[in-house]
Amino acid sequence: PVFHLHIANFSTEITETTRLHSDLKSWTEHNLFRLHNLKDIDSKMSFNETIFGDYCSSAVADQAPDVVALCQVYNLATDGNASAGELSDGINTFFLLFSGALVFLMQAGFAMLCAGSVRQKNVKNIMLKNLLDACGGAIGFYTIGYAFAYADNASDSKTFIGNKNFLLLSFEGSGGDWIGWFFQFAFAATAATIVAGTVAERCQMAAYLAYSLFLTGFVYPVVVHSIWSGDGWITAFRDDPWQGVGVVDFAGSGVVHMTGGATALVAAIILGPRKGRFYDEDGNPLETPHNFPPHSVALQVLGTFILWFGWFGFNPGSALAIDNSGSAETAALCAVTTTLAAACGCVSAMFTDTMIEKSSTGEVSYDLTMAMNGALGGLVGITAGCSVVTPWAACIIGIIAGWVYIGFSKFLIKMKIDDAVDAIPVHFANGMWGVIAVGLFAEPDLMATAGYNDFPGIFYGGSGELLLCNFVSVVWICAWVFFLMTPFFVILNALGMFRVDALEEEVGLDISHHRGAAYDMSGAKKEDVEELMEVRASKHGKVEVPKEVANAAEETTA
Repeated sequence: PVFHLHIANFSTEITETTRLHSDLKSWTEHNLFRLHNLKDIDSKMSFNETIFGDYCSSAVADQAPDVVALCQVYNLATDGNASAGELSDGINTFFLLFSGALVFLMQAGFAMLCAGSVRQKNVKNIMLKNLLDACGGAIGFYTIGYAFAYADNASDSKTFIGNKNFLLLSFEGSGGDWIGWFFQFAFAATAATIVAGTVAERCQMAAYLAYSLFLTGFVYPVVVHSIWSGDGWITAFRDDPWQGVGVVDFAGSGVVHMTGGATALVAAIILGPRKGRFYDEDGNPLETPHNFPPHSVALQVLGTFILWFGWFGFNPGSALAIDNSGSAETAALCAVTTTLAAACGCVSAMFTDTMIEKSSTGEVSYDLTMAMNGALGGLVGITAGCSVVTPWAACIIGIIAGWVYIGFSKFLIKMKIDDAVDAIPVHFANGMWGVIAVGLFAEPDLMATAGYNDFPGIFYGGSGELLLCNFVSVVWICAWVFFLMTPFFVILNALGMFRVDALEEEVGLDISHHRGAAYDMSGAKKEDVEELMEVRASKHGKVEVPKEVANAAEETTA
């Protein structure tokens, strides 16, 4: 409960019966946020509302401080429908503010994960790009992106793109409008930042800014409009959805992750691999692709945990409200399925990779990268169906997500497509799997609770309408992104704006583009160390220079 009330105060000031005291205690502890729904409370307990109302209307001086706090909530909740609505709006606004902040925190997770995955010479570059993702996403989504994604359609007809609320000029100033934009902006920024890791260590800053704005301002919003807007042509949020159900992508396996992952795939193909990844200096294919080890495993793990934490805003927050039992149930289920899918994806990917290694080499090792990306793959895979699948189904989705990640990662290497952080297998491949999984595992009662038509998945006796709708959404997202982003990146590449110079890439983007390396690894000067030892010797007799200090000084001088 929000207020920790000492209910004993009631027993001294209200002497009606012991039963009333017990009822008040239960009511204050378990129904504080539901005071506006008094009929529901009355149906569950023999609560004498008149006595309590009379008591709260007595002089404040006669009441204990904790009782005053309770009565203030009571009076607010019983002050007519308008006050009840205000309380509901406030709760929902705070819920979206908190959830949106968690989603925005995922930007820090992406930054840490990418920074740890690249080589030391490119850390500042990738960190700056992650920061600019948030900036570009905010500007693009504010100016035109939100208008294209969500527009009021007075004719109630299906539309391809929105055309209202550019620069938020048509907003009426309500809290719901503002917080809605903030929450959706956080999702748009996530779609853009997926691309950063894939093209790391070789992409020009100008190109990065250009595609970040284009993606959040136009490409992504059109996908959002088609699936999440009430005017979309394949949305589930209409009285007459396509095939009777429409596309069920609750939190964005397809809308967010597939869109960002598909963009990353196109970018990686056109940009080409990093120097030395698949070819030697003469351009001859390497027998075994060269792996660039991450410069900081600690940052990778930190980034993974931050992303996992942020996903509890991404998925449960997509309920969009928390002031009623249905939304609360949906958000709570999302938290459970999100946790289980991530855990199962992590274990699945790591141990599957271990078994593959043992069967091919006879050796056994446990790859941390597989564990981290397996967990992220499970998170992406459950995002579409987190509100409509049961916990056991979430475990299966997570396990398969680990396999999808491994298979697609190996496929990219075979095709000589260089993804610096394996974002394409995690987001694109598992985004597809997550959308398809809804058509298999959706439970009809959970569908109804989450606000959809109660069409079941195949494993619950469904006849395939839901699976068909979600399959069409996969095809639609791929076609839309490939159609727009392919010529976009080709033009950037033709203009010489996409890839950095070969020498700059070899030296590292931190030095060539950002005024120096990310880390100052220099030690003490040799002459300073010698002077310090001389001073100490003059005070304490002969002092030997520690071997480690001498070696460090020599390395610095060299």
